[in-house]
Amino acid sequence: MSERTGWDRGLSVTADGKGLVGHAGAVLLRKLADRIGLTRGLAGVLPTSTAVGWRERAAVLVQLAVAIVLGARSLLEAEQLQLHHQGLFGPTVSDSTTRRVLAGLDEQTLTRIAKVRRRVRRHVWTLLHLRPGGFPCLTVAGRALKGWIVVDLDATVITTASRKEGAAGTFKGTFGFHPLAGWCANTGESLAMELRPGNAGANTVEDHLRVLAACLEQIPRSSQSKLLIRV
Repeated sequence: MSERTGWDRGLSVTADGKGLVGHAGAVLLRKLADRIGLTRGLAGVLPTSTAVGWRERAAVLVQLAVAIVLGARSLLEAEQLQLHHQGLFGPTVSDSTTRRVLAGLDEQTLTRIAKVRRRVRRHVWTLLHLRPGGFPCLTVAGRALKGWIVVDLDATVITTASRKEGAAGTFKGTFGFHPLAGWCANTGESLAMELRPGNAGANTVEDHLRVLAACLEQIPRSSQSKLLIRV
């Protein structure tokens, strides 16, 4: 995929072996975020500036998400991936800039981001309902749950090799983190996630209720929906 044609100006496939960029499919993720209004929505709730060299915070977060999808496990790896993709997305964002963006996400800002995600998800789910096949439905225990929304809650141990913030011993005898996440099984979307230390319990009821409440906030018209919660 030639890097000589910018991603926002259309892409062309060449066979000359020059200016090649791996993971060109990442363009689809970035353009999707832009088309559905996620990037614009984030820009409305994050700090902005006209200073020279300022990197728009919304674009930084979206590009970080793309890097994570491609396998980045640290801010340094995210920077290296963006360096590889600069022919598609423009100048890379340093790991220190990304760290400053993340450090500025206080509880108030995270709440505003959650509202943006909910608004964008409502728009996307409306489009899914309008498809010929309608909104995706699942088959559970041999029964097709048409019209049901299935939410999966699961805690997963993530190991780390160093004493990072919040890392601790886990019940599996490893060292790292134990986040609890909620997913929409119909679409594969991450609805909510709580970052927890490694020694957090696998079956802590308070944590499950808190994450479930955050998931329900993300589901359009959740109070009117038929819901199946799997834990």
